[in-house]
Amino acid sequence: MKFLPDPTESSSVTGYGPGWVTVNGEKYTSSVVVSTLAAPYFWECAQFDDLLDSHFERLIQMDAELVIFGSGERIRFPNPALLQALYAKRIGVETMDTQAACRTYNFLAGEGRKVVAALLL
Repeated sequence: MKFLPDPTESSSVTGYGPGWVTVNGEKYTSSVVVSTLAAPYFWECAQFDDLLDSHFERLIQMDAELVIFGSGERIRFPNPALLQALYAKRIGVETMDTQAACRTYNFLAGEGRKVVAALLL
């Protein structure tokens, strides 16, 4: 029996390591947003301590059902006040370290879910 990957038309994380991720074969070394709904783009937040509510508000426009927040090399939860705009639109938020966020994003994207991964590197 021959196994083939399911075809997907959305972006997928094709590799990751400390300080970088590869999306559809393109390497990113700064924070990035990956989505099943739009092309990847650089996220204007360089590090966890720089997070503002405006960083998360931009994600609302993508009309996702879930945002996966990759907090860097270790799991760090953002202040709930930063996520209020997402919660108000009934968009779920899951926080995990960036490598776990990459794996989870790929899994959910493979299921055809409307998901966004906001990844701090």
